[in-house]
Amino acid sequence: MRLGVRAKIFVPTVSSPTKVQRIRAYGAELAIVGDRYADALAASEAWGEKAGALPVHAYDQTETLLGQGTLGMELAGQALRLDTVLVPVGGGGLIGGIAGWYAGDVKIVGVEPELAPTLSEGLRVGRPVDAPAGGIAADSLAPRRVGELMFPIAQAHVAQVVLVSDQAIRRAQDALWSTVRIAAEPGGAAAFAAILSGAYAPRTGERVGVLVSGGNSTAVDFGGL
Repeated sequence: MRLGVRAKIFVPTVSSPTKVQRIRAYGAELAIVGDRYADALAASEAWGEKAGALPVHAYDQTETLLGQGTLGMELAGQALRLDTVLVPVGGGGLIGGIAGWYAGDVKIVGVEPELAPTLSEGLRVGRPVDAPAGGIAADSLAPRRVGELMFPIAQAHVAQVVLVSDQAIRRAQDALWSTVRIAAEPGGAAAFAAILSGAYAPRTGERVGVLVSGGNSTAVDFGGL
């Protein structure tokens, strides 16, 4: 936008109204295609080949991983002496960047919805594979499969992956809003859900960082506020 270069963004129908509104507010051309992220990705790739546009992948691209890794750098500077960091997982760009930054210095734990176990399934069989892509966090955590570039990083530096239910994610959203007035979208509350639900149980004295990300929530999610 600042350079005067037009962008065309592809999102699926499951995208939250808030996300759609903000993309349009930035002035991008928006295409809402298919029910899930994989459908929108396929449409964007087909359009890009015809238009000759520069493709920007949401998670499976070197520049994206490097950008996500800067969050790990900031966290390391702001929260010293962490033992563990819990990170929500969709396509894996975020956890890939953070795990790459820490490179084993802290324990990295991925958190996925039970209805979208993309990284869990990939690690189980040893390569990225298609997995179910559903649940209330499908807007951000249900890409069908994790990225090829992040996968070896996850194999090397992600200690474990835990799964959380939709109910646990909703409770985490409610707790974040009621206690600290953080309006996190379902995908953003997933890592906190792992702590609240007991899917991840810290040992005594363990210093745990919990990544809360994503503001694509609507007023309806928080009692109309």
